[in-house]
Amino acid sequence: MTTRDQRAACAAFRALHQTGCFVLPNPWDAGTAIALHQQGFKALASTSAGLAYTHGLADSAPLEDVLAHLRAMVAATPLPVNADFQWGFAADLDALAENVSRCIATGVAGLSIEDATGDPKTPLFDRETAIARIRTARAAIDRSGVPVVLTARCEAWLVDDPDAERTALDRCAAFVAEGAECVFAPRLPPDKIAAFVRAVAPAAVNVVVTGPHPLLTLPRLTEVGVLRISVGGTLARVAWGAFLDAARSIAETGTFDALATAAPFATLDGIFGKRD
Repeated sequence: MTTRDQRAACAAFRALHQTGCFVLPNPWDAGTAIALHQQGFKALASTSAGLAYTHGLADSAPLEDVLAHLRAMVAATPLPVNADFQWGFAADLDALAENVSRCIATGVAGLSIEDATGDPKTPLFDRETAIARIRTARAAIDRSGVPVVLTARCEAWLVDDPDAERTALDRCAAFVAEGAECVFAPRLPPDKIAAFVRAVAPAAVNVVVTGPHPLLTLPRLTEVGVLRISVGGTLARVAWGAFLDAARSIAETGTFDALATAAPFATLDGIFGKRD
């Protein structure tokens, strides 16, 4: 991707956050990225879990694998790609800045940085460190001259913080003050979303949907002011669920009835033959 192409992708991605709520699905390889493009989605986001599972790993792949994956995702379609850049793969701020710069160099239009440490004993970076990390990511983006959209994530609910709502609201407001343009608190309870949107305005809010819920639909989330909806690793888990069910059926019954739902070759060849 040329710098001009990346700037255009950034502009398109930024515009999506200013024109109403949109769905940002999470493919886990080039093939699923192409298929989602064919479905008419306007942007894509990587998923750390989806990538890790394809490598036979739990939810976290090494930095070099992530960067290679992002390059492949960017090359797969003309759509803007947001990088699930997890914790930035560094606790040290200088190393974090370098890694963010390398992420930008893959051609992404957006990236997210979270406040989780990966250490069960201290699952979140302390408040001031978490804020400094977003400030560092913002500075690295600004130095690059590429207008990548910065999303800041607070993992308070994911790590069972005892006061998750207060922690998430406080940190996300601080992240916005440091230049985050979108904020994201995974597992934000559906009945808390409207208040969360108001508290961090004018920043965009990303809500991740991992299953059916009457309050978690595009119309309902649009109504309360959410601007972005992602699905995280859930599409990958849907695919894994179908695979495991079929494999289990074959192993346990010796029959192949589960293969009846396989996508036809013609359908898949049609998708991958339609490249812009």
